[in-house]
Amino acid sequence: MVVLIVRLIFMVVGGIGGYELGELLERSYLQNLDPTYSIIGFIVSVIVCVGLGFVIGGAAGRYTAKLLNRFEVAIQDIPGTDLLMGAVGIIAGFLIAFLPSMILFRSYPGWVFALILYTVCGVIGYIVAVQKKDDLIALFRPSRHYVSSEEQRKAVDARILDTSAIVDGRIADICYTGFLEGQLVVPRFVLDELQAVADSEDPLKRNRGRRGLEVLNDLQRQEYVEVRIEERDFPELSGVDTKLVALAKALNLPIMTTDFNLNKIAELQGVRVLNVNELANSLKPVVLPGETLTLTLIREGKEPGQGVGYLDDGTMVVVEGGKKYIGKEVRTVVTSTLQTAAGRMIFASMGNRE
Repeated sequence: MVVLIVRLIFMVVGGIGGYELGELLERSYLQNLDPTYSIIGFIVSVIVCVGLGFVIGGAAGRYTAKLLNRFEVAIQDIPGTDLLMGAVGIIAGFLIAFLPSMILFRSYPGWVFALILYTVCGVIGYIVAVQKKDDLIALFRPSRHYVSSEEQRKAVDARILDTSAIVDGRIADICYTGFLEGQLVVPRFVLDELQAVADSEDPLKRNRGRRGLEVLNDLQRQEYVEVRIEERDFPELSGVDTKLVALAKALNLPIMTTDFNLNKIAELQGVRVLNVNELANSLKPVVLPGETLTLTLIREGKEPGQGVGYLDDGTMVVVEGGKKYIGKEVRTVVTSTLQTAAGRMIFASMGNRE
């Protein structure tokens, strides 16, 4: 359709040009000849120019169609707020250029400088509006006096979720208990990563991606939290972790994750991180040396004579002298505890067996 429209435009322009060329030929070369030759000259010039318009218009139409396809693909990655603010910036630039251009138009070559002025002001207006869109939008937002307390609470209690925290799923359980309230911000590029993992050919990755999407659906049905999809992207940055840190800085919000590497990268750049693993470790019951624990030993330890068992919350307990009681329920006495990056370990010895 685009090729046809462009070709018709070129043919019409060619026809007009052929008519003008026929008149020029008549005034210059055919005015002393028989009128029949003048008519033939008109017809030939029009047909030739229309034919050129048909050929050139076809090539131009195909090239225009390619440009429109590229533009359609490119515009899909641009947030709607950027397009709106860019249009506002261009209009503002044109308004600024209007008065100087009227002065320039009074001289003969002034329209060239006016066109350049409009172009420069429009481009500058677009760049400024897109780069400073948050500040400009803030000028037209309602005063804080009119913002409800509920909206203020949600704005303060907002957190950015990364892919690992969503796939982990424990965030949904925390929200269900009511201990976590406010907004959960899910960036669009995190959602795209989840979709890509869910469509993976690897069964393990596919299951993880689908679990993440199910967790998001569960979070949207929660009573105490609100899931908000953040459309802002950083196409100049590569990697989801890098984009997450940049978004956290832009929104001044913490990142909720279970990814140890993202945790360190964000902390190095001054971004606050809420690690679900650290939360889980902090909620485990505290045991002190001298307390007794009853558990079942299931395997040998690394050192000779040791047995290993686990508490209900998954905490590993290393029992000295417990090797011969593997497979049995024993009563142990806590001797010490060790906190590591992977979690907490408890060391115990055999207590009095009844």
